[in-house]
Amino acid sequence: MGTAERREAPADTSAGERRPGYRPLWIEEPARRRRMPDPVRTAAVRAVLVVAVTLILAMVAFLCTLAESWLAFPIVLASVAGTVVATWGVLDVWVTRQVWNQRHGVVSVPSSTARAVRRERRRARRQARAAERGQKRIGRRGGAGQLSHPRAAG
Repeated sequence: MGTAERREAPADTSAGERRPGYRPLWIEEPARRRRMPDPVRTAAVRAVLVVAVTLILAMVAFLCTLAESWLAFPIVLASVAGTVVATWGVLDVWVTRQVWNQRHGVVSVPSSTARAVRRERRRARRQARAAERGQKRIGRRGGAGQLSHPRAAG
């Protein structure tokens, strides 16, 4: 659709009405990954800001060193301190994410032992259902819940 066609197109159309040849600017798609938890997102934003400031400090320190300015030494010290703080910020994101996952029970990959336990539970449930179906079948045959040849009490 060219610019001229856009100018001539009516601006207001109802939501249910589709014009032939109409193509929306974007199509809403569901998110591929779930949103990060709030504490993790806060730590990530903080880390990104600290890293950005540290990179700016490093660039200013480099330029001041090239210009042989007296500010070079203090800014180099500040950028070294910023590197330490940025490292702490990135580790903070990692630790916050691990703690959140541990507290809220998010397990990304089930371990083989967890799989084995689930397999055992499924097997036990299947056997219980099969036994229950067998008991119902016996009851439907008209018996009193007994087999056709009860054992003699001895």
